[in-house]
Amino acid sequence: QVQLVESGGGLVQAGDSLRLSCAASGGTFGAYAMGWFRQAPGKERDREFVSGITATGSRTLYADSVKGRFTISRDNAKNTLYLQMNDLKPEDTAIYYCATNQVLISVPSHYDHWGRGTQVTVSS
Repeated sequence: QVQLVESGGGLVQAGDSLRLSCAASGGTFGAYAMGWFRQAPGKERDREFVSGITATGSRTLYADSVKGRFTISRDNAKNTLYLQMNDLKPEDTAIYYCATNQVLISVPSHYDHWGRGTQVTVSS
């Protein structure tokens, strides 16, 4: 059973940067595609796809809302997934989750294992 733990969230001002991490244990991290999702305040039923990466890191995918500002990466030797977030905006405020899947896809329901999330709050 894969376990995922997100970290790196916090309270920042618009224009600032944060780097989120997702540490994996209990499985073969390098065998999974990984995704970052977020859940905004008042949208408890909607987890929005943010970014994803294939198992080897050879291909990435981004939501239009974060393209050019966020960068996903992974270190399979460290069993860790990252999300570098630059030029943060108030609309990026959300709980950010990482999740595993067999393939790179943007649909949350296809992902198998989820972390508990880390809060990102961006003030204007």
